[in-house]
Amino acid sequence: MAFELPALPYAHDALEPHIDAQTMEIHHGKHHAGYTSKLNAAIDGTDLANQSIEDILANVSKHGGGVRNNGGGFYNHSLFWSVMGPNGGGKPSGDLASAIDGTFGSFEKFKDEFANAAATRFGSGWAWLIVDGEGNLKVTSSPNQDNPLMDVAEVKGTPIMGLDVWEHAYYLKYQNRRPDYIEAFFNVINWDEVAKNYAAAK
Repeated sequence: MAFELPALPYAHDALEPHIDAQTMEIHHGKHHAGYTSKLNAAIDGTDLANQSIEDILANVSKHGGGVRNNGGGFYNHSLFWSVMGPNGGGKPSGDLASAIDGTFGSFEKFKDEFANAAATRFGSGWAWLIVDGEGNLKVTSSPNQDNPLMDVAEVKGTPIMGLDVWEHAYYLKYQNRRPDYIEAFFNVINWDEVAKNYAAAK
């Protein structure tokens, strides 16, 4: 097995009341686990089995839909769990805060732009905060399990934070109220982890 399902870095109920325990159990234990096992099946016996997920995604147009969908699902969810936490919320500090203020004008303007990207992504997909090739922050979104690491992405860069807006991420608690789920996400963001991702991506 080339890839393993990463353990959740906190308990299933740790993000209550913002994200419910049942959603976390199903989302991690069923959906993410499924992407992981299907990715392994898709790359089994190929030269991709020895590559990093980042290298696979960088050339994903050369591979089949199974690799694109499940490789994206594996990577995206792995990042998603890590940028949330039970002591999350608030605002970033340090270099990341300065970069957000410099790029978007203020944290509130960034939050509005990110929330809009998540709310207006039609159907299933993700909203992202990325570092582009010039080292600048950008907000973008992608359909399905695509992400900005992929060579097929409209806007390319290194994701430092992602929000899953597939219905399976929020429907049990929020039903069709995606904006409420997006607002709740800001209460669980682990900004220390996002800041580490930012420092590494620069």
